[in-house]
Amino acid sequence: MSQIFHHSTNTLSKVSIFGAVFVLAGGLWVLLELARSSWVTQAQVAREQPIPFSHQHHVGGMGVDCRYCHTSVEKAAYAGIPPTKTCMNCHAQLWSDSPTLEPVRESWRTGKSIEWVRVHDLPDFVYFNHSAHVNKGVGCTTCHGRVDQMPLVHQEASLQMEWCLQCHRQPERYLRPRAEVFNVAWEPPADQIEKGRQLVRQYDVHPRTSCSTCHR
Repeated sequence: MSQIFHHSTNTLSKVSIFGAVFVLAGGLWVLLELARSSWVTQAQVAREQPIPFSHQHHVGGMGVDCRYCHTSVEKAAYAGIPPTKTCMNCHAQLWSDSPTLEPVRESWRTGKSIEWVRVHDLPDFVYFNHSAHVNKGVGCTTCHGRVDQMPLVHQEASLQMEWCLQCHRQPERYLRPRAEVFNVAWEPPADQIEKGRQLVRQYDVHPRTSCSTCHR
C-alpha cells in the first residue's frame, strides 16, 4: 500500500508538539510576570490622597517619628491612621491658613474623619500583625521602603505571598536591633547574616510558613 502522508509530515508533527510546549511555557511565564507586575500589585504607584501629605517632608525633613502618627504599631495588629487632632497639634499654629490644609481644618470643625486612601491594602483573607513584627526586630522600611524619601507614599513591595515568605524563611536577612526598628535611615551591616542569626536567637524568632499562620 502506498504511503498516505509525505515524510515531511513527521517533521511537522514534531515541530508542532515542541512548538506547543514552548508556547504553553511562554504563556505561563507571561502570566507569572504579569501577576508580579506593578499593574497588578500596584507597587511603586503613588495613591492620590485628599490631602497631599508628604512623608518626605515630615519624616525626612522634620524627623517626625513613625509612632507619633501611627500610635498603635507597637501594641496592636494595625499601625493606625492618625486622627485629625494629631495633625492639628502642629497645624493649629503652622500653616494654619494654607488652602491645602483646609480639608484638615474642616475635619476638625465638623468632627468628620478625613477619608485617606489606603496604600498597603492586604486581602481580607490575610492576617498581618504589626506589633508581632515590630517587636521581633522588623523595621518599618523593610516593608514600607524609605518613606522619608516619598513625597506621596506608594506601596514599595508587591505584598504577595512569595514576598512574605522570603522573610519568614530567612529572617536573619531582615532583622535589626529593636532600637533601630523606627530608624528609616538604618542600613544592614556587612555581617548582617551573622548579626541577624544572633537576633533570631535573642528575640526568640520562630517564623512559621504554614498556611494557617496568615490565612485564618
